[in-house]
Amino acid sequence: MKPTLFILAAGMGSRYGGLKQLDGLGPSGETIMDYSVYDALRAGFGKIVFVIRHDFEQEFREKIISKYEGQVPVEVVFQDITSLPDGYKPNPDRTKPWGTNHAVLMGKDAIKEPFAVINADDYYGADSFQLLADFLRSVEGKKGEYCMIGFRIENTLSENGGVSRGLCQVSEQGFLTGVNECHGIQNKDGRLIQVLEDGTEAPFPEGASVSMNMWGFTPDYFDYSMREFIKFLDVNGNELKKEFYIPTVVNTLINSGEATLKVIQTPSKWFGVTYAADRQATVDMFRQLVDRGLYPDKLF
Repeated sequence: MKPTLFILAAGMGSRYGGLKQLDGLGPSGETIMDYSVYDALRAGFGKIVFVIRHDFEQEFREKIISKYEGQVPVEVVFQDITSLPDGYKPNPDRTKPWGTNHAVLMGKDAIKEPFAVINADDYYGADSFQLLADFLRSVEGKKGEYCMIGFRIENTLSENGGVSRGLCQVSEQGFLTGVNECHGIQNKDGRLIQVLEDGTEAPFPEGASVSMNMWGFTPDYFDYSMREFIKFLDVNGNELKKEFYIPTVVNTLINSGEATLKVIQTPSKWFGVTYAADRQATVDMFRQLVDRGLYPDKLF
């Protein structure tokens, strides 16, 4: 059975200034998602599942999904604030989504095979998808054996401002022991720094492995996620802004011994559109990749 690619595409890009998932950045108007789907198909993925919001479903189907007809099976699931387990209701004043792992939970009825989770607005590189596909094929029929594609921090920065990254602690055997979210990471005067909660700056380790939200799971992850989401809601269900993140669940499962997570290092360079000013650099990068023969001028 081929693995499935699960793309998180429900969020709006507040810093970018629009719905960047639908922005045409490639030479023929391709979105970043199109490159991810293209790389995933080359690596051997067999199905694509998107999680989106109801309010832009029609535009998404017209601009994105229509391209893939006849290329690969595609399903769409929806993330909504009211999508909660039985007996739970959101605070009526809440407008903020429940977070990345809530988005993952929306795929539980559509995905029954090993699957990858990625962001819609990140370019991960062909090597990353090949490494991920190879791992997922190796864990078919297993439980509690997950992975994450680790990126070298220097390969994930923006020239237009600080970025948030999950700093990975990795054992000598290559397994994740924890993820700490760090903010405001940037290259400043030739050195890496991060901005702490109090606004001060601190050094950030050079060559560190960071998470770019590129994960590999087996379907049992949905059961663990639902269990942990209920625990989260019992504590935070009436909050307006608290979110349920993938690293939260991963850290819990690692610490409890219920799962292991292999960190697979990729040589790929990430790029994307964290800020509006990143757009032209991303357009230029795709043009360069096409000119080098790594992608056709028109993907689909």
